[in-house]
Amino acid sequence: MAGNEWINGYLEAILSTGASTIEEQKPPQAALRDGGHFNPTKYFVEEVVASVDESDLYRTWVKVVATRNTRERSSRLENMCWRIWHLARKKKQLEWEEVQRLANRRWEREQGRRDATEDMSEDLSEGEKGDNVVDMVQSETPRQRFQRQTSNLEVWSDDKNEKKLYIVLISLHGLVRGENMELGRDSDTGGQIKYVVELARALAKMPGVYRVDLFTRQISSPEVDWSYGEPTEMLTAGADDDDNIGESSGAYIIRIPFGPRDKYLPKELLWPYVQEFVDGALTHILNMSKALGEQVGGGQPVWPYVIHGHYADAGDSAAILSGALNVPMVLTGHSLGRNKLEQLLKQGRQSKEDINSMYKMMRRIEAEELSLDAAELVITSTKQEIEEQWGLYDGFDVKLEKVLRARARRGVNCHGRYMPRMAVIPPGMDFSNVVIQEDCPDVDGELAQLTGGGVEGSSPKAVPPIWSEVMRFFTNPHKPVILALSRPDPKKNLTTLLKAFGESRPLRELANLMLIMGNRDDVDEMSSGNASVLVTVLKLIDKYDLYGQVAYPKHHKQSDVPDIYRYSAKTKGVFINPALVEPFGLTLIEAAAHGLPMVATKNGGPVDIHRALNNGLLVDPHDQQAITNALLKLLSEKNLWHDCRKNGWKNIHLFSWPEHCRTYLTRVAACRMRHPQWQTTTPGDDITVDQSFNDSLKDVQDMSLRLSIDGDLAGATGGADMQDQVKRVLSKMKKSDSGGLNDIVENAPGKYPLLRRRRRLIVIAVDLYDDNGAPDKNMIQIIQRIIKAVQLDPQTARVSGFALSTAMPILQTIEFLKSGKIQVNDFDALICSSGSELYYPGTYTEDGKLVPDPDYEAHIDYRWGCEGLKKTIWHLTNTLEGREKSSSPIEEDLKSSNAHCISYKIKDLSKAKRVDDLRQKLRMRGLRCHPMYCRRSTYMQVIPLLASRAQALRYLFVRWRLNVANMYVILGQTGDTDYEELISGTHKTIIMKGVVAKGSEEKHRGPGSYQRDDVVPDKSPLVACITETSVEKIANALKELSKAQG
Repeated sequence: MAGNEWINGYLEAILSTGASTIEEQKPPQAALRDGGHFNPTKYFVEEVVASVDESDLYRTWVKVVATRNTRERSSRLENMCWRIWHLARKKKQLEWEEVQRLANRRWEREQGRRDATEDMSEDLSEGEKGDNVVDMVQSETPRQRFQRQTSNLEVWSDDKNEKKLYIVLISLHGLVRGENMELGRDSDTGGQIKYVVELARALAKMPGVYRVDLFTRQISSPEVDWSYGEPTEMLTAGADDDDNIGESSGAYIIRIPFGPRDKYLPKELLWPYVQEFVDGALTHILNMSKALGEQVGGGQPVWPYVIHGHYADAGDSAAILSGALNVPMVLTGHSLGRNKLEQLLKQGRQSKEDINSMYKMMRRIEAEELSLDAAELVITSTKQEIEEQWGLYDGFDVKLEKVLRARARRGVNCHGRYMPRMAVIPPGMDFSNVVIQEDCPDVDGELAQLTGGGVEGSSPKAVPPIWSEVMRFFTNPHKPVILALSRPDPKKNLTTLLKAFGESRPLRELANLMLIMGNRDDVDEMSSGNASVLVTVLKLIDKYDLYGQVAYPKHHKQSDVPDIYRYSAKTKGVFINPALVEPFGLTLIEAAAHGLPMVATKNGGPVDIHRALNNGLLVDPHDQQAITNALLKLLSEKNLWHDCRKNGWKNIHLFSWPEHCRTYLTRVAACRMRHPQWQTTTPGDDITVDQSFNDSLKDVQDMSLRLSIDGDLAGATGGADMQDQVKRVLSKMKKSDSGGLNDIVENAPGKYPLLRRRRRLIVIAVDLYDDNGAPDKNMIQIIQRIIKAVQLDPQTARVSGFALSTAMPILQTIEFLKSGKIQVNDFDALICSSGSELYYPGTYTEDGKLVPDPDYEAHIDYRWGCEGLKKTIWHLTNTLEGREKSSSPIEEDLKSSNAHCISYKIKDLSKAKRVDDLRQKLRMRGLRCHPMYCRRSTYMQVIPLLASRAQALRYLFVRWRLNVANMYVILGQTGDTDYEELISGTHKTIIMKGVVAKGSEEKHRGPGSYQRDDVVPDKSPLVACITETSVEKIANALKELSKAQG
């Protein structure tokens, strides 16, 4: 490459240094100088090449080196050089953008914490103001903190056996079954699947737990085994010592169909179908609650004790279900989106937009934020997960959580601010297959038999096949074995371990090294990162001449793992986890259970494990000499080795499933217990005439229709009784002041809404408003056409009811209906103020005026801080970077507000905050709510967290047993910012195109957020679109949807 000598110099440095530098860590700056002089080639290799982490860079370099043609080789080298330069420049740009983003985020969080503390400081006395609550909490010793956190907790014990709890677990993605789990089949079917199945089994065996349901997705696809399509799978029966075992007790996998029935979808593609899952799960829970009530509840429904979501998608579902049922929610994140986003951005290989497109990261993060909003308790494996991972979220702040907890303990008002409680509960393990064997003299004899060194003529002792596979690597298999078990990932730091072993002669003479690095067939087929680590391992073995001292088998089965631990333990070896950071460290617990002392990284979960087990040493994973010293200490000091072994066995029960479940139930019991507030005395279909006049009229209509259809009905058995009942009702009607049946139906208030007898509900939720936010005149015509369309079919009309779902307050809604001469009592339900109020015309009245359903008000009151929200929203919308604005873009509208809705009139839409931006800032201040723009962006309304027009429909299902699947929701093609929530689910949806020209979507999300495709399915058999709004077209759409199956 003439004329490009500087490039030639850099390329020579690349070739002479080798591809391994791509994966190696950067050396100190001094290494970039030769004899004190700056070396540009080494600078390029170490500063540019070493900082680039691209998956196929190594393979490209191999191809270049293998090219024999000089011209082609030069061309490829030049292309590769420029490619590296471009990647390095792009990475620097992304790093700079990330630094700016993190700085802005830190400032926002600090500002949010300061605002929240200032708002609450006025409730403290002068003495309390002088004491910083955060400082007080932080000044506690660990023992004081532990005593304070556990002093008020009643430990779950066997005397809870009289309880009959129903627990719901949710894990949506992957392939879930109880036996022969296909762990590792894909990235969605991993440790989480094993964890939730074992948790369900273990909880069902706890005293006081009657039934555990593990919800997941039903998959009827030829791609997977038929067992994943079974709707129910029993994991275990009820506790053996319970004399009152019923037919429904035990643990079960419940598979709910949602999304395409014939496809197995990765978790990134499940997001649009979450609402569909929620409705299906809600149906099962209601049926099961009723069945359990008949078995153990004395006839009253047994509501779920807790709903526990695992991972972001299940957390999102659990939050909605928790709101629909008004029961506590628990969350386990397993893997967190914000943490993964930070790691991917640091690699510099993808932009934030690319990451979001591939992993649906922003939708996942919003689901995790919503889960934090709704959760009473968040379970983590380690403290590091709380501080370094959940601490990245808007909805959780470690310092503010401590302040709020301290105030709650003192009984000081928190102004509606909440933070979920975090609890460290390590995962449980099943030790039933672990046989604890004390030291015995036949260890060497057993190994000797295997290697042919036993007594002449004796038959070889049966040993596990994996032992034979491993021992073929060793010259002396009797030496203690240092065991490392992990995938060949750079973060697992196996190369540092190998260097420590290779450079320490005493360690090599004392022990062998076994590296279990997953399964492989061909190095070239492995991912570049894993392949690079494996190649480096092989090079180091050769460099230090470790043949006969290091084992690295290509294959092992999951069932071989216990035998691998047992082999190392029999040789009096040590287990080591030298990872740079280890989130938890499950292998450390497994090793301890098999009698192996440990050497582990001091970064992450192993710190908590070591504190509990006290069975080894912690090291700095970057310090090679520290690793060497720790291994030598444990292997050479036999008393220390035996003490660590015994400590591990003595304390391992702390990580057993019974201990995990006991701690789990203790923590859940300390949550704020909630359940549906109403008394379930609603009568069934056999209600007497005197109980409800309106219901009696409904009976008259039903019986009259049946009499007209069947002429012989009067002569049938019981026909005379039916006629007598009709006469009694008609005589009661004659005594009424009203002159006709319609007047009686409309004016006579009943004890219970007619909803409970409806088989179908038509929900009109067309958000059609003018530029001033008033209902458009065409909306009346659309409502009239919908009512006429339903009445075209008398058979369905008599079992159909109507509901109007709107952002308008009740008084404006009534005026609107009267303006079109539509009777209010034509509707069974009015969902007003964006779902913050629910009315039943003709039923709940006082002095002739409609009153909202009090049960619904109690239902949605969870975490509602009205006054704190008003003050904070005013502050956020009237200040700009600490300076007060000249004029406010919003103004509170008292006429449109109610006890659970703060309504604002928009004065300047361009200056008003988007929904996602406002919600983020409120979360940072500990405030949980559901903000939205409505009525053509002329109003902003803030309602309780789990209130919405969609949730109101689920409440009708829970309260009056009107199945969501029998609801037909009619929408425009756009609407208020809660519009998307009304589209998906198991209900049927009709979208009227061309009716609503403009909605409020412009103030919903920003460009960096998730998109509509992440919420609403692209195609669904439950959604129909019509371009004409004639009565006939609407009727046809209703008829076709009635045949649709999800």
